[in-house]
Amino acid sequence: MSDMNSVERALAILEMFEREKRPLSLKEIAEVCRIPASTCHSLVHTLLKRAYLYQSGRRKDLYPTRRLFDLGAAILAHDPVLQRLLPAMQGLREATRETVILGKRQGDGVVYLEVLESPEVIRYSAQPGDAKPLHSTCIGKAVLSNMSPANVAEVLARNPPVKVTRNTITTIEGLLADLEVGRANGCFVTQGENVPDVTAVAVPVWLNNELYGLAIAGPSHRMDPQFREFAKALMAAGECLSEQPIAA
Repeated sequence: MSDMNSVERALAILEMFEREKRPLSLKEIAEVCRIPASTCHSLVHTLLKRAYLYQSGRRKDLYPTRRLFDLGAAILAHDPVLQRLLPAMQGLREATRETVILGKRQGDGVVYLEVLESPEVIRYSAQPGDAKPLHSTCIGKAVLSNMSPANVAEVLARNPPVKVTRNTITTIEGLLADLEVGRANGCFVTQGENVPDVTAVAVPVWLNNELYGLAIAGPSHRMDPQFREFAKALMAAGECLSEQPIAA
């Protein structure tokens, strides 16, 4: 088993507990994760030894300890990007009562780095670490807008834009035209293009010469009537943040 397979399988075990939300036996872990029993035993032994898992009950079922949470919290508390952007994101959520998202290009897609969900019962929901397409998300459009048409075509040739919803733009010509509109308006919009009945707007934010996308997303029936106001607040926040790079 290669080191890369070991890492992927160990992460698969930890991520499995997020889905299952219950203690499991070694045999159950191997079956759910589709890992050979001997390999699973070795990985679980390592996770136990490093106190990421603990055993309980008569069956000695396994479950993650708090160590993973504390490790993540300590790392996030010192993330220089989130330290810089979180106050602005919190302000946008309070002002709009909609979900606020920070994302960045990763490969030929977008990864959400932080998500502050709306306090409303009906809201756009997502999680940090979620991977999204470039062509059907407003943050993806903000990323594409900073590429030349040739580079956009190259990226989309590697990952042809598929129809996520009936509103998804799936032609390069259509996307390039949409990006031009976004550049002219100062923000990039999706209206039910990635999730039906969800409107989202994003602006690019440059920090230490790296491009991020900051977005507001919510149900179209709430977003659309207040779109101009929300877009104006978002663009003001984006301009302010981009003017103040993170200290080295």
